[in-house]
This record gives sequence, structure tokens and C-alpha cells, in this order.
Amino acid sequence: MKGIVADTAGAGLPEATVMLLLPKDSSLVNFGRTAKDGSFEFKNLRRISYLLKVSYVGYLPYQQNVTPNDGDVTNVGKLDMKFLNQDLYEVVIKTARAPLSIRGDTVEYDPRAFKVPPGSTVEDLIRKLPGMQVDADGNIKAQGEEVKRVTVDGKRFFGDDPKMATKNLPAEAINKVQVFNGKTEQSKVTGVDDGKREKTVNLELKDSHKKGGFGKAVAGVGTDSRVEGKVSYNRFDDKQQFAVLGFGNNTNQSGIARNDYQDFKGSQSFNWGDDGDFGFSGGIRYFGGEGDGITISPSYGSGSPGFTKNWAGGANYNYDTKKTKVSSSYFYNSTDAITDVMSSRDNFLNNSTFKSTDKNITKAFSGNHRPSFRLEKVLDSLNTIILISNSRINNGDSDYDSFQQYFRGGDTLSNRSTIDNSSLYNSFAMSNLLLYRHKFKKKGRNFAASVGYNINNSDGSSHLNSINEFFLDPSKNSSINQQNETESKRNQFKGSLSFIEPFAKKFYWETFYNFSLRKDEVDRNVFDVKDNDLLGNDFLTRYYTNDFTYNRLGSSVRYSNKGLNISLGLAAQQFDLKGKFGKDQTSTNFSYVDRSFFKVTPNVTLNYDLKQNRYLFMEYGLSVQEPTIADLQPVVDNSNPLNIVEGNPDLIPQSNHHVFAGYNMFNPASFTNLYVNVNYSYNVDQIVYNKTIDENLITTTKPMNISGGKNYGTYVYLGFPLKKTKVSMNVNAGINFRDNPIYINNVINKTKTDAYNFGARLDITPSDFFTLYTNANWNIADTRYSINTNQNQKVINSTYGADMNIKMPKEIYFNARFNYNSYVNNQFGFDQKQPILNLSVYKIVLKNKRGEVRLTANDVFKKNLGISQSATSNYYMETRTRTLSRYFMLSFTYNMRGMSASVKRSNY
Repeated sequence: MKGIVADTAGAGLPEATVMLLLPKDSSLVNFGRTAKDGSFEFKNLRRISYLLKVSYVGYLPYQQNVTPNDGDVTNVGKLDMKFLNQDLYEVVIKTARAPLSIRGDTVEYDPRAFKVPPGSTVEDLIRKLPGMQVDADGNIKAQGEEVKRVTVDGKRFFGDDPKMATKNLPAEAINKVQVFNGKTEQSKVTGVDDGKREKTVNLELKDSHKKGGFGKAVAGVGTDSRVEGKVSYNRFDDKQQFAVLGFGNNTNQSGIARNDYQDFKGSQSFNWGDDGDFGFSGGIRYFGGEGDGITISPSYGSGSPGFTKNWAGGANYNYDTKKTKVSSSYFYNSTDAITDVMSSRDNFLNNSTFKSTDKNITKAFSGNHRPSFRLEKVLDSLNTIILISNSRINNGDSDYDSFQQYFRGGDTLSNRSTIDNSSLYNSFAMSNLLLYRHKFKKKGRNFAASVGYNINNSDGSSHLNSINEFFLDPSKNSSINQQNETESKRNQFKGSLSFIEPFAKKFYWETFYNFSLRKDEVDRNVFDVKDNDLLGNDFLTRYYTNDFTYNRLGSSVRYSNKGLNISLGLAAQQFDLKGKFGKDQTSTNFSYVDRSFFKVTPNVTLNYDLKQNRYLFMEYGLSVQEPTIADLQPVVDNSNPLNIVEGNPDLIPQSNHHVFAGYNMFNPASFTNLYVNVNYSYNVDQIVYNKTIDENLITTTKPMNISGGKNYGTYVYLGFPLKKTKVSMNVNAGINFRDNPIYINNVINKTKTDAYNFGARLDITPSDFFTLYTNANWNIADTRYSINTNQNQKVINSTYGADMNIKMPKEIYFNARFNYNSYVNNQFGFDQKQPILNLSVYKIVLKNKRGEVRLTANDVFKKNLGISQSATSNYYMETRTRTLSRYFMLSFTYNMRGMSASVKRSNY
């Protein structure tokens, strides 16, 4: 079928959206865009009647019924589009909605055209939209790019975690799905386009779901005493959004994956793009997270190994008017976990090797409260203030039992340790930011100032108990019975200034200043327990303070015109580190640290909008990162007597030169997308963890600075439909080369790893009665060591997956999800295959299809072994973790606004 789209004067209209629909239900069959002369063509069509629709910005939408003639080609001729005047606008909006419309880089979908039954989630709907993919973890890609943000009616939903909206909102609530390249926060506020884009999805709610509430409740009970429950409730209107979410289970579903946890944990302001650190990236960054405090021990994982009991709940409230925007949320989660691990590790020295085994079990509890608040107030047309406050209150405890053995020359037992440790900890972290922006009457001229205050405090106690046997030298036998109490305090004050001045029409000059003063204080008291008495251990007890002052003054010039955006910048950075450490606070013999570092950091960025959804981008920068407080502390951690860890107060900040370039293309006519990038980075004064192994195979790890580490590679992604709206495919490939230097017994070992990654995905969605999602990924890591080349090895991990959904008569649905994992390392004779099959059958029940009864079988073959393998620095390790395996569960779901099911992937 072919034709020409033209205006009333007969001139062809290029890039008009042309769609073929089925007349009976308006479901989308095919789509495309007109060529420069207004012509279009559809091939390989079934010989049935169609509804032909055409949309073009500024023109009245056109539609007509088309019945193919007997020949091979049906020519519909010239289709005249009428100019849309204001009188027709309201009528058109209500009566002529297109299933799919494309305007520039924005693609807008009408969910009614994609036939996802009521009761499905937004995630289920997105899987069926052309040009979009959702992986098994719920991560979304649109046109080949990762979606960074999902908003609901333009507002944040539980912070900026995209999955909170897609997994918890029903598809029936959505009026439109809009996909576009959003500008950064700074571009939107200053009006100066920095050329950077974030792939964004906005969910526009139906009017019916802005009145009253809607939600879902799930309860399930299974074999082996497995239970789960989940409830969600949402209430929205034009100005306010309110949502609550809660769940509990003992099926290893914590609901807080690593990325989700980052969004909630108190660094949320950084993820929002308005952290107040003005100027180009590459300045020093303060992560201030759990890794910086030696007594804080967070837990991650959704579907994590081991056995976990999980409870979580939270609320989200947004208030949005033209001048006031409030976004707030509170979330609590707790995990009670048992992990039973067996590991085997081959360690490589300069000219020898030794083997170690470890059988350990950990029982741990972690509870986290995470409130967040953001207020944006437009004082007038020129002045805006933003207030952000995020907190994390964390408490937990753990018991760790381990049996470790070390072997020389194969099977000769050298060492053995029996460990029984326990700990308690509490932590409090808060990040506060006040930001002020002023726009001058001269377009493009802006001033901004920010001030921030951050806290990260923790305290904990631990009891260390171990028996250590050395069979080749029994005189080294020892036992440890110690009490450890540690208090860690961190306070940070920071501020930034920025001034942007336009000149010469297409140029902008930005000058910025960043300041930070961070104070750390650590008080660690260690006592030896003898006959129920506590005796101070002067060797392990430490008191440590550190003042870290950071100043950065920089300037950059930006050229912006017709899609071309180039920025050149230079900044001077001064670091001042002052610290002291001694036995305790009353010590008269302190050691002092007083050092300063000066760095000049360049930055070059290029972003070029080549039009027609083609983008070219490049960046070079020099970033600097300070040592963590844990690495700087002159503290010896002997919680594992055969693996001692100590800090190094002589560390200096590490620098990283990085170059990144890429090209992205999306063809809206064919829905083909291509993404290519190359990257290179080189480390100067990189912080690495050098290892010293003594004659008794006791390993001491200490951070040191070393230069020479580098990383470079490339990545290619190609996605395309094999049959529009029915079958889509994407393939990807990546190559990465890493050089990591590290000292082993004072001899430098250069570990080189060549990594090759290949992947393919095929989505088949021919109807609402059957869908099939398949994927395959191959990861090959070729690792070579300079100190012991006969231990060079190749690790091959591959995964294959399929997810099939079938709709049967009488509202009965069937789902089968299969994953096949393979782990191979010929060097160590490791070859494990892991087939995991999950099945479920469910039926829609109750009046208005409000209920669902589901029977699920998890890990039918009972093959979930918790296997992993890795090769790094100077060792290769295999790990097996006892984890939740086969169980059956019967569950019931109740929907407050009517319930149905989808053959799309389920999230419950």
C-alpha cells in the first residue's frame, strides 16, 4: 500500500506519521513516516480492510477505511491534510487520538492501541510499546538508551527511582506514555542548553484516576512455610500525589536492589541533578556512604542469595503548583538474612601458589529508615530557591562463624582458623542543601549559590573470638578474644557559587567556585578479654581526626548554536589534609599529618544534535577522588586473623583521566536504533590494595597509591523490528581491556583482563493471547598475571533465558520462565550448569474481574545453587551459597478498581 501525504496546495508533507489499524478495535498493525516528498509505503500486508490514519503537527488528523484491490499494489493516491485552526482544536483532541505520534525526539503512545488488559502494570504495558524494552530486573531502555527518569504527570514518584512507578502503577491508569530526551536540571533552570540529555518517560494519568484512589493487595502462602504479602494505594489529582506501599515476605524479595537503595539512602539529592556543586564534573566528590564508616554494614539485594525475611513500607507525597513544588517520601525496610557459604580460592604468589577454603555462616539483621524532602519555590520570575534534605537511620547486628583452611603444595594443610564474631551497629546520615538561583533580565545571564551540610555518624561494637592453628610452626598458634568499640563521626560543610554571562550571541562564559570543609573523628577502643576482665590493647586501639579542606576555582566557555554545543573548561583545585592519630584522645604522643595537593583539571565536552534523532557526543575530563576514611585510618582490622586489613594515613587523592565518545541514532520510521561508544581511562596515584603474604600464609592488605592502571573499550547496541508491533530484536557487543597494577609481596603484579560481552534479545508479541521473550548473553574474561603466568585463565559465563505467556479460555493464564546459566573455567576444571524453571498458572475471579488466584512453582528442577566465580588481582575464587530453592505458593490478588491479567511478565 502506498500513497502521498500533502497539504491543500498539493505540496508533500515530510515526516508525517502514517498508521494502519484494524477497524474492529483500532489495534496498531503497522506504522511509518513519510519521505521528503510526502510519500509512504507499507509492504507484506495481509489482504484485509484497514483504517488508515495520518497525523502531522499543525494539521487536522486524516483517516479513511482502505480495502486492498486485487493487484499486488494498492495506491491510495494523494491524501490532502487540512490546516488545523483553533476552532477545530478541541474537537480534534477528543476524537482523533493517534495510537502513535512522533514529534521531533518525542514519541507518544496511546495505551488503548496496545491492548494490555486491565490489571497489568505499567511495566507490562511498556514491554509492548514499539522501540522499548524491559529486562528481567525491570530496567527500561527506550530507543536503545537507558531510561534515567520516570515521572507521573511530570512529577517525581518516590524520588527518581524509575521502577517504583512502572512496577507499582496499573496500566489502566495511564492515558499517555511519552518518551523524550529531557534536558538536565541546570539547562532547564538557567535557560542555557548544555547539550546533555536524559532519556525520560512521562506517564500521563487518565482523568478517572485523578479522582479517588486505586491500588492492589496480594497475599500468598506456600510450602516450607513461605509467605508473602504486598499492598499499594495511590491517590492523585492535578496538584497532589499520594502513594503508600508495603510488603513482607520470606522469599528473598527484599524489594531494594542496589540502584533503588542508592536513590533512598540519603544521597538522593545527587541523583536529582541539583547537588549544588556548580561547574563541570571532575571536581572531588563526597560519597559519604556506608563504605566510609567501618562500623556500618548495609545489605543489598532483590532475590539475593541465602535465606531472607523482608519487611518494607513507605509513603510518597507530592504537591505541585506553578510556584511551589514539594516532593517528600519516607521508606523503611528491614532484612533478616542467613547466608551459608562455601568458597575455594587459589592464591598466586611470585613463584608459587596456595589454596584456601572457607565454610562460613552469617546471621544478620539490617533496618533502614529513609525520609526525604525537596521544596522548590519560585519567588518571582527571576528568583528560585530549592531546599533538599535526605536522611538515613540504620541499625543492625550480625553473627559470623567461619572455618578456614590453608593448603600448600596441593593438599598439605598449613593453617586453620575457627572464627566466631558478633557485632552491633547504628548509624545516622543526613544530607542538606539550600540552593538559590537568580536569572537576570538579560537572557542567559544567571547567578547561583548553594550551601550544604552533611552528617554521617556511626557507632558499633563487636566481639572477636578465634582459634588459629599453624601446623608447620605450632609456636605461632594463637587465640583471639577481643571486644571492639568504634565511634565514627563525619561532618561536612560545603558551598558553591556560579555566574553565567552570555556574549557574542552564541557564547556563554561560566565562572564557578566550590568549597568544602570535612571533619572526621574516629575513636576505636580494643580490649582483650581475659577471665571476664577487659584489658586495653594499645596496639589496636586508635584515636584519629582528619580535616579535609577543598577549594576549586574554575571557568568554562560554551558555544551553543543549531544543535552544536562545545564547552572548554579549566579549574584549579587545592586539597589540604590535616590529621592526627594516637592511642586515645588523652594521648601525649600524637602523630600528625599535614599535606597539601594542587591540581589543574581540564574539561572538554562536545554534544552535537545532527537532527533527525541523531546525536554525537564526546567528553574528556580529569576527575579527582579523595581516599575514604576507612582507608586513611591507621587502624588494624583483625576480625579475620588470616586476612589482616590496615589503613594508610599517607594516601593522597587519586586522579583519573577519562575520554568518552559515542553516537546515537533512532529512526522513527523503522524504529531502528543504533548506539555506539568508545571509552578510555588512565589512573594516576590510583588507590590499590597491596597484599603481603608471610611464611605462615597470613595476608596483610594495605591501601597504597600507584599509577599505571588503565581501562579502555567499546560498546555497540542495535535494535530493530523484524515485524512491526509483533517481533523485535536487539543485539549488543562490548569489548573491554583492563590493566590493574598491584604489589604482591613488594613485587608488582600487572593483572590484564580482556573481557568480551555479547548479547541478543528477541521479543515476540503477536497477540494478547501469546507472548515470548528470549535472551542470551555470553561473557568471556581472559585474565593474565605478570608474576605467575602459568595461572593465566579464561572464565566463561553465559546465560540463556525465555519467558512465555499464554492466555487460555475462561480467564486462565499460564506463565513459564526459564533461565539456563553456565560457568566454565578450564584452568581449574570448573564447569557448572544451572537450569532454573519457574511456572505459574492463574485465573481471574470475582465481579468486575477484581481478583486473581495464582499457583506458582519456583525452581522446579531444584537447581538454584548460588554459584559464582571470579578472577582478580592475584587469585581465582569459586563460591557456592545455600539459597532458597524449590517451593510452591498459592496467592490471591485483589484490585480496588477492577482486575484482569496480562500475558506480560508479572511482578508478583
